[in-house]
Amino acid sequence: MDFSIFFFVVFAAFAIIFLFSVIKIVPQGREFTVERFGKYTKTLKPGISILTPFVERVGRRMNMMEQVLDVPQQEVITKDNAMVKVDAIVFIQVMEASAAAYRVENLPYAITQLCMTNLRTVVGSMELDEVLFQRDSINSRLLTVIDAATEPWGVKVNRIEIKDLTPPADITNAMARQMKAEREKRAVITEAEGEKQAAIARAEGAKQSAILQAEGRREAAFRDAEAREREAEAEAKATAMVSEAIARGDVNAINYFVAQKYVEAFAELARNPTAKTVIVPAEMSGLVGTIAGLGELVGLAKEQQQGRTDVRREPRQAATPSPASTPPARTVAPRRPGGAVPTTE
Repeated sequence: MDFSIFFFVVFAAFAIIFLFSVIKIVPQGREFTVERFGKYTKTLKPGISILTPFVERVGRRMNMMEQVLDVPQQEVITKDNAMVKVDAIVFIQVMEASAAAYRVENLPYAITQLCMTNLRTVVGSMELDEVLFQRDSINSRLLTVIDAATEPWGVKVNRIEIKDLTPPADITNAMARQMKAEREKRAVITEAEGEKQAAIARAEGAKQSAILQAEGRREAAFRDAEAREREAEAEAKATAMVSEAIARGDVNAINYFVAQKYVEAFAELARNPTAKTVIVPAEMSGLVGTIAGLGELVGLAKEQQQGRTDVRREPRQAATPSPASTPPARTVAPRRPGGAVPTTE
């Protein structure tokens, strides 16, 4: 009885081991190679598969997902003899499980060493400035070379990225000084541009101001000329009217002109700020007669203006000044010996 139980247990264990060795379940993202007496025969895809017992077995379990490999940091001498430390990362994916399993030993190590050697070659053929500022060019060159080298292994290199570039300390300090000098240069240029724009703006403002002032002077000169023209026209009309009166035999017109010039000259002499005294003629009777003649001439002009209703109206006030328009009389002190009298301004 005990022997039968032992036999049953052994048989059950053997059956379980047999089933596990025959039935294989491949997870997603993996592929298994099958070997028959040590020789590759086929590749198992994700899912369940049954192998021939005691004849076939699983050879390699390959990861078909994209993998990331870290390329160790190494020192590289550039074309201009500068020492830089470079490290990178590479993204690979196995496309053919059998080739990756049986054409190369230790696939990650082989790809890492391939990346290191090609990285040293590419960086060593460039100058330091190119290495520092042309990372994209380095990445593309490495990708082309390594992808072509790993194609027989059934591996696809998707990307290679330079992770870090460390130049020597003295070169780093020189780059810092260069950057500072460049920024100071930009600041000076920007300040100069600002001053230039400000000078241009001030010049434009001065130009507009000068133009406006010139236009103002032009307008004032034009108006002064127009005023003088109108004054001349009025004077001409007054002269014409007086000339007509003289032609008719009116002596008062001559007295009017003489009295007007006499009064204007006397008033100008009296307004002179440097004159302390004014010389007045001894005979004042001529001036009194002249003023009386002016009064008669004004009365005659009023009578003629009322009689001519069909004549076109024109401003006759310029030719016949009213008593209100005559210069104001100045207070003259009694005559002193010598003919000089002081005046009261």
